[in-house]
Amino acid sequence: MLQTLRSKILFYLVLISMVGILIVSFFIQYGFEESFHSYLDRNREKKIDRIITEIQKDYKKNGHFTSDPVYGLLHENAMSDQLYFQLYDRLGQIQMDSSNIRGMLNSFGLTEPEPDGEEWHSKTYTLKVDNVIIGRLVAIYPEGLIDDEYTFIQTIQLYILAAVCLTIVLAIIFSMLFSKKLTSGLKKLSFAAGELQQHNLDIRIPLSGLPTEVKQIAISFNKLAESLAKEEMLRKQFTGDLAHELRTPLATLRSQIEAFQDGIWEPTPQRLQVSHEELMRLVRLVNELEKLLAAENPQIKLEKIALEAGSVLAALWEIFLPIFKEKGVGLHIEEPAQEELFAADKDRLMQILSNILNNALKYTPEGKNVTISVVTEKAGYVGFQIQDEGAGMKEDDIPHIFERFYRGDKSRDRKTGGVGIGLSIVKALMDAHKGVIKVKSKLNKGTSITLWFPQEDDSE
Repeated sequence: MLQTLRSKILFYLVLISMVGILIVSFFIQYGFEESFHSYLDRNREKKIDRIITEIQKDYKKNGHFTSDPVYGLLHENAMSDQLYFQLYDRLGQIQMDSSNIRGMLNSFGLTEPEPDGEEWHSKTYTLKVDNVIIGRLVAIYPEGLIDDEYTFIQTIQLYILAAVCLTIVLAIIFSMLFSKKLTSGLKKLSFAAGELQQHNLDIRIPLSGLPTEVKQIAISFNKLAESLAKEEMLRKQFTGDLAHELRTPLATLRSQIEAFQDGIWEPTPQRLQVSHEELMRLVRLVNELEKLLAAENPQIKLEKIALEAGSVLAALWEIFLPIFKEKGVGLHIEEPAQEELFAADKDRLMQILSNILNNALKYTPEGKNVTISVVTEKAGYVGFQIQDEGAGMKEDDIPHIFERFYRGDKSRDRKTGGVGIGLSIVKALMDAHKGVIKVKSKLNKGTSITLWFPQEDDSE
């Protein structure tokens, strides 16, 4: 019992509703009965005051007690309200008594029989005329409600009971609807999570009609599903691309070795050199994969120190100038106007910039230029901008260039010597630095990559 969230919500909603309804109905009934009894008491006191006033007025007029019109008032109250009186003079002699009318009415069956054990209440009032005591009046009336009063209060109680029952039924119905509405989103989440567990990565939770809190969870779930679907696609693509990258050199090596074994080819230095190149290509691929795994390791530890952007440019100039000259591509360094300091791991930084410069060199034809400069437009960051005049790329390819083995037009061919992992390493190391990468490119115009590094080390 109460194992599901809906049953718990329904139980507590109904419990709270019923407790609230019972408390409210109790106070309504209690307050009404108290008010009604107070009203009856005030009304009775008014009637008694009227009788006293008439008795005193009659006595003052006649000098003694007379039956008219006093006895008529006593008789009227006895007949209609079961309010009986006994009038005594100052010597204690009874002058009028309407209480005997009660027995006469009962004997004739004109009133309801008195219930067993019914209690009667009496109250004595002193009568005065000109501050002289002329006698006393005893008012006698039943303790509880009578006839119409009792019927009236019963009718009100019946209405209150009907209202309570109706409200409880409505509370149960609305609690069921509300609990179902509240948990429907969680049921969708549970179902979608089960589908995701069964590797249905296309599952998405519809957001319409969900409460705000559940909607936020659903949005996060959908993003998770999209991320997993993307990761699965990349995994399959990576597996296929890796198999493709390995297949070509392995097939070449296999055919060459088999040719040597079968005596079809002589192991000349030139043929051995070709086999060695294919072998080294496999070595480079494995080395690059090891670097990528190391860069993507969430436990990677960066040895961040304070670096000066101008000094980094000078080091890059010394390293890459001979290589650029060998290909006939111009390398231009734009030194910053002032000292720009930032926090980074020096070895990882040089690895990032070297990968970007190597990539720019590969795709920049002879006679064109590559420019590297320092930019500071982004507050709190120091950026390195590498611009080339190479082949560029399509705008649709830009979001994917950091994926492993990605080839936008399938023409990142092997003549460049790359294996399609260098930019993936750059992205992983930039994420480790909490840096930002911005890429702009136009086909046949060139590419501009800006690498933003935080000036402060916020990893501590």
